[in-house]
Amino acid sequence: MTTKLDQPQAEAFCERVWEQEILPALTDYIRIPNKSPSFDRAWRENGHMDRAVALIEQWCRAQPVPGLTVEVVRLEGRTPVILMEIPGKSDDTILLYGHLDKQPEMTGWRDGLGPWEPVREGDKLYGRGGADDGYSAFASVAALRLLAEQKLPHARCVVLIEAAEESGSFDLPAYIDALGPRIGKPSLVVCLDSGCGNYEQLWTTTSLRGLVQGSLEVRILREGVHSGSGSGVAASSFRILRQLLSRIEDERTGRILLDELYAVIPEQRIAQAEAAAAVLGDAIYAEMPWAAGAGPMGHDNKDRLLNRTWRPMLSITGIDGVPATSSAGNVLRPFTKAKLSMRIPPRVDPRRAGDALKRALEADPPYGADVTFTVSEPSDGWDAPPLAPWLDAAMQRASQAFFGRPAMAFGEGGTIPFMGMLGEKFPEAQFLITGVLGPQSNAHGPNEFLHIRCGKKLTACVASVIADHFTRGS
Repeated sequence: MTTKLDQPQAEAFCERVWEQEILPALTDYIRIPNKSPSFDRAWRENGHMDRAVALIEQWCRAQPVPGLTVEVVRLEGRTPVILMEIPGKSDDTILLYGHLDKQPEMTGWRDGLGPWEPVREGDKLYGRGGADDGYSAFASVAALRLLAEQKLPHARCVVLIEAAEESGSFDLPAYIDALGPRIGKPSLVVCLDSGCGNYEQLWTTTSLRGLVQGSLEVRILREGVHSGSGSGVAASSFRILRQLLSRIEDERTGRILLDELYAVIPEQRIAQAEAAAAVLGDAIYAEMPWAAGAGPMGHDNKDRLLNRTWRPMLSITGIDGVPATSSAGNVLRPFTKAKLSMRIPPRVDPRRAGDALKRALEADPPYGADVTFTVSEPSDGWDAPPLAPWLDAAMQRASQAFFGRPAMAFGEGGTIPFMGMLGEKFPEAQFLITGVLGPQSNAHGPNEFLHIRCGKKLTACVASVIADHFTRGS
């Protein structure tokens, strides 16, 4: 099993193009604070998104890929997308996907690092958005350039880079409809916005969790009162909120208590989790930046992988109505409002899950408090179709050639709304969902980094799989 690529030349190409062309462009990209629209309501006026789009557009236009066309498409009132088309030797279509919007800054960056100031330390390029998902456009076009340089035939390719993924891809359905005739009907989708269990082999994502986000507000008073006169008469809004959360989550174990939020885990996904746990071992949890003495949930490493991929889990990601400790007086606060982030398994309808949460949280409020739960933009999860033999073999060839180890498959706990949309629209397509978000890369958090060596090897792997796609029936 050998790749169709000239392996030494492919490795030299990726080394040269990444070091001389991609990394300088990524460095400029990291400096642009192009936060996703949910985190920058004035994104049009601020112009950061347009700067990021222009940077990627100009870089891609300059690439020596025969027949490459690059267009920025702007539907009225929506974030832009970059659409690239590369003719192929067949009418078949491969769709390559990524995004260019970013998560907000987040606190906790270590000394010498920051979200908008790129810093390279060996194989790590620190800064917001480099790994999630700024590299994707550069790596996709570089893979196609590699195929052109080696004169290897491939199917027609379409590259789609969106600008609202971190906000739930709310603009993407309109673009998929508007650009449908130009996108065509892909037989292979390559997404470079996912994770890897380590940086030593090719990983493909076989499932993604969905997401229900919402705001839970508990209001017990019209205004704050002195705690000396109010406590014991009026209940704490925080305590009421705690009671309500206990309706949906076991606070001792983290187990979600609503049946509507569960799906039957397929045996194949259980087997993949077991295989991935055998390869990764304690690295599954050791990568976390634990506080002193802290440790993981779960019975064993397979159980932890299934927890983060096929079981619902709740996080409280924000709270309003609570002053900072430095300015907190002896006041019984009138309200507490928390942002709930409920990750749900693939195959669970996020709208049904949101309705179940709303019923459980709002029913019969303690002390007659004013309780509201407002759901915002629920996102579907995704479960990959059965892997075609040709793609399985292609991934193994690519991983062995450029990483020297077999390819692995596992589920991811995050959400890529685009995958659910495409899976529904193109049920016959095969999917290579992969990425560079590996141990401690910390997308969305402080100290996010892109693993450069992994990015180089992944670029070659993508080119290898695309070459194998062309001859899959022969």
